Amino acid sequence: MKNKKEKTDHSMLSNIFFFIKLIWQVQPLYVIGELLWGVMMFLPPRLISVLGIKYIIDVYESGERLERIYYAVGVIAAILIFSKLFSWLFREFYWNIAKEKVYYGLNKRLYEKARELDLASYDNPEFYTDFILTIETSSDNIQNLMNLVRNYFADIIALVAVSSVLLTIDPVCLLIIFAVVFAFMPLSKKVGKLQMDRRTDNARLHRRSDYFQRIFYLQDYSKEVRMNGIKPLLLERYDDSADDVIDNQKHYWSRIASYYFCQETGVQVIGFMFVMPLYLGYLVLVKKTIGAGGFVAAFNGAYSIAMSINFLTVWAVARFSERAKMIEKYRSFLKTESNINDGKEKVEAEKPEIIEIKNLSFTYPGNSEPTLKNINLTIEPYEKVALVGYNGAGKTTLTNLMLRLYDASEGGIYIGGKDIRNATLDSHRERFSAVFQDFQLYACTLGENVALDVNPEDERVSEALKHSGFSKKLKNGNKTELLREFDKKGVMLSGGESQKVAIARAFYKNCPFAILDEPSANLDPVAEYNLNQAMMEAAENKTVIFISHRLSTTVNADKIYVMENGSIIESGSHSELMEKNGAYAYMFNLQSEKYK
Repeated sequence: MKNKKEKTDHSMLSNIFFFIKLIWQVQPLYVIGELLWGVMMFLPPRLISVLGIKYIIDVYESGERLERIYYAVGVIAAILIFSKLFSWLFREFYWNIAKEKVYYGLNKRLYEKARELDLASYDNPEFYTDFILTIETSSDNIQNLMNLVRNYFADIIALVAVSSVLLTIDPVCLLIIFAVVFAFMPLSKKVGKLQMDRRTDNARLHRRSDYFQRIFYLQDYSKEVRMNGIKPLLLERYDDSADDVIDNQKHYWSRIASYYFCQETGVQVIGFMFVMPLYLGYLVLVKKTIGAGGFVAAFNGAYSIAMSINFLTVWAVARFSERAKMIEKYRSFLKTESNINDGKEKVEAEKPEIIEIKNLSFTYPGNSEPTLKNINLTIEPYEKVALVGYNGAGKTTLTNLMLRLYDASEGGIYIGGKDIRNATLDSHRERFSAVFQDFQLYACTLGENVALDVNPEDERVSEALKHSGFSKKLKNGNKTELLREFDKKGVMLSGGESQKVAIARAFYKNCPFAILDEPSANLDPVAEYNLNQAMMEAAENKTVIFISHRLSTTVNADKIYVMENGSIIESGSHSELMEKNGAYAYMFNLQSEKYK
């Protein structure tokens, strides 16, 4: 099984326009505002440094009334104030809010896409790494890309405007500055490439140092870090990764600085301190075709054009290229297709029907050996079925296939005689409530954690908690906030209490089938006994499939399937399997001896 993923890389321009289109779909005025903001920031200062200064000098040289200079200064000040005011108003009253809307809008699209994908996608390390990178760089992509687009668009407008002015003063000035800039373009490209390589290597090295950083602040690692001697090892690895980052910076910056110095020296010394002054001096003193105002305007315009060309052809292209690679991952993720095809038939979550598993085999992506081999079993409506066996026998995999979190490699699963692959994913999964071995609690209220819904029904929540054996008295009842992610008064539950909340989810949901993976793993013997009694009572109108390593929970099951190495080796009720004196009887007696 492979991710159906478009492998062909798109061009830099294609990726840039693709991402701008996404942003436009979420917040079109944000894109327009960014472009206008750039023009207002770049164009007035550039034109004033050329036209404004030239006008003032020309008026002064002509001996005309000084009031015209005061008027010109006033106009220049008004233009600059207006551009600054526009930028400030846009940034403070629109840009910050619009940027957050774009960020959340695009991330929501990523999360919706992630929900569509099957678990096989997450088993692919390359895909999972790209997914994490896509999520983590989403905000960075938006801000950096729009900064680049804003500056690039504004620089083009400024370049055209200033070049037009310079063309009217003297076309040769334009030719000189283009010749000088393009003569040193190879050095600029070299610097741009080195900068991009440096950023790429930095990102790779930072991932390693970030990993060791996370270990020290994530709660998952807090106990082990404090209770054993791994701290020196982690600090040593962190120091090594930090040294690698610093060495990488030194390696690149020595070369970048050298090339940049040569490039800047060439353009500044040859272009602006030698060739341009000589030619402009010739125009002023010999040909007398321009005055002092024309000299200053041409010099300032040439400098502005040189900076624009260098930015547009080297620096921005290098940054766009770097950003396009990140967008390629974003784009590739959005185009990833699930291995599981959605069916077309919408099924109703009504009463339990017969479940038939026929010749079912399954191999995880990337594995050569199958996890399940030719499974055949039938589960009658309202039956309570237990799956038992050693770790790795394939019990959880079988229930994952029932839920269509994966699809079978061979064979099929049928409910009411119909292949579950023909049903829509949402309607099929709506027939099941599932409590997983690696269940999670969320930073929400107790009621929301049970209902997994924004509008939990209080009575149903209380009833479900009662059946699961949850008896902890909480000040705010079902409206009590769990965890302390966002609420310092949030309640932290023990492992057993958390598991009871997770089990309550199965009792809350009105559906014909329930799957419980290790429902009593964190429970004490009394709680386990109470759960078994409550489960059988509350699930009277459901078909229940549960996985358990503690075989005391399987005694009351209607049927028990013993799995080993991906196959079913025994089946029957508890008494029938004990009479057979096979694998189940051996495991049960082994556990019973511990209690005796």
